[in-house]
Amino acid sequence: METQLATLASQLDTLKAAAAVTNTMFAETYYYLSIPLMILIHVGFLAYEMGASRTKNVLSSGVKNILAFAFVLPTFWYFGWWLYWGFPTGWPGAPGLNGISGIEYANSIALPWVEYMGPNIADNASGVFWGAFAMFAATTASIMSGAVIERIQTVGFVILAIVLGSFAWVVAAAWGWHADGWLVQKWGVHDFGAAGLVHAVAGFFALGVLINLGPRIGKFNSDGSSNHIPGHNMPLTAVGLMLIIAGFWGFLMACVIVPGEAWSWYGDKFSTIYGTPITLSALAFNILMGMAGGTIGAWVMTRDPFWMMSGMLAGIISTASGLDVYWPGLSFVIAMGAGLLLAPAAGFLERRGIDDAVGAVTVHGTIGIYGMLALGIFASGYPALQGAAGEVPTVSLMGQIVGSVVFILLGLVPGYLVSLVLNMVSMLRVPKDAEEHGLDLVKVASSAYPEGIPISAPPAS
Repeated sequence: METQLATLASQLDTLKAAAAVTNTMFAETYYYLSIPLMILIHVGFLAYEMGASRTKNVLSSGVKNILAFAFVLPTFWYFGWWLYWGFPTGWPGAPGLNGISGIEYANSIALPWVEYMGPNIADNASGVFWGAFAMFAATTASIMSGAVIERIQTVGFVILAIVLGSFAWVVAAAWGWHADGWLVQKWGVHDFGAAGLVHAVAGFFALGVLINLGPRIGKFNSDGSSNHIPGHNMPLTAVGLMLIIAGFWGFLMACVIVPGEAWSWYGDKFSTIYGTPITLSALAFNILMGMAGGTIGAWVMTRDPFWMMSGMLAGIISTASGLDVYWPGLSFVIAMGAGLLLAPAAGFLERRGIDDAVGAVTVHGTIGIYGMLALGIFASGYPALQGAAGEVPTVSLMGQIVGSVVFILLGLVPGYLVSLVLNMVSMLRVPKDAEEHGLDLVKVASSAYPEGIPISAPPAS
């Protein structure tokens, strides 16, 4: 009998070990696959912004997008990841209640020369988890990119992209997207899909830049009225937006902590980064309903193809904070409200002299804050954090307002100040002659369409 029990115990230990290996392999594969999906976001922004540019600026818009992606990745590796783990509790980076933050902890897992930041074959999680976060960082730069097309200096833009992607949004994430973050612990801030700490931060960073960058030549008349400056290829813009939507599935799946991942809250359940429960089923229901609601809302308000496509994106952003909480019917209603809000909000900015070429401030900034506040209304009293030490904070409208104000300031202030300095040293805006001739000719020394664009089919013979 004792022999049989010993055999069963041994078999049970073997099964547990095998299950642990399977969970670890699943977690590693899960995040690894989220990375190429999120790269589709950048493919989409590339097509979107090139289509929204005039023919004389197409390649310039594409080049700066690619450079932003390339520069943010190494800077996030060198210091952005360390910042996220080092400062959730605020300055001077003291350890948090859960023991997974603080300068000492960051030094142990996120300095460029420690084993977790290299090809340590015994560690399955660090590289792919870092990669997912690096894609969030690069996304913030791409959000800002569309707002400033057709008149910004390439080097100045790269500097802004690094500040946004490897500093500004990282501070927001440390404070509001970490179990030890002071916004979470003290105010119950909850932002599962990063509507505030990615989208709003990037949108308001772009607004700060636009204030100093100024409008494109010909955008506004002397009486303050504005002119529509259409892009050269609306179908390309529409395809780009759909690719961004496809990439968002990777973005949002990477917001989930999966079983077997090094920082997982539960051994066998999915959770949010706050430790609250989440299922992939919830994502499927709510993302699709958000897409539909945003599209319909924008269609009802404008009948404009551009705003309809932007409405689909806004629908997802508006529900992102609470994708782990919402019932699908509520997601649809919230997203439809976002679609209705888009065009009026963009018009409000334009009437105040802000030339946002693709509506990025509205789609990401305004709608990101709208989504944060919607969660405060509809999920008040819901646990903002679980599995943590101390008293469990809950979601509240006041907490979401505080988080929103912090995220706005973390975007707007550095965006404005860094672009102001760049403007003072003539590194922000291209010269007037360069803008009038086209940035492709002056800055890229190439043409996207050297043989022109056929306008109509040749006459039948």
